Amino acid sequence: MSTGTGTRPLITGALAAQEAAVAPATIRKWVQLGRLTPAGRQGRAQLFRLEDVFAAERGARGRPEHTGDVRERP
Repeated sequence: MSTGTGTRPLITGALAAQEAAVAPATIRKWVQLGRLTPAGRQGRAQLFRLEDVFAAERGARGRPEHTGDVRERP
């Protein structure tokens, strides 16, 4: 099914958050940090490509979280 523009459909930040199983604030933070770029706008709402959302999610989850020094001590 074509959207008439030859591009894939865009989704809102709220739907992007739901699809990536994160809070909408996380989507906004990824945009702030440059990990996710909006692909368009609908009024004031930012719109995203689903594949871009998943790429940002993989990048965020793929990095080890800093939890302090986890090396074994002698």
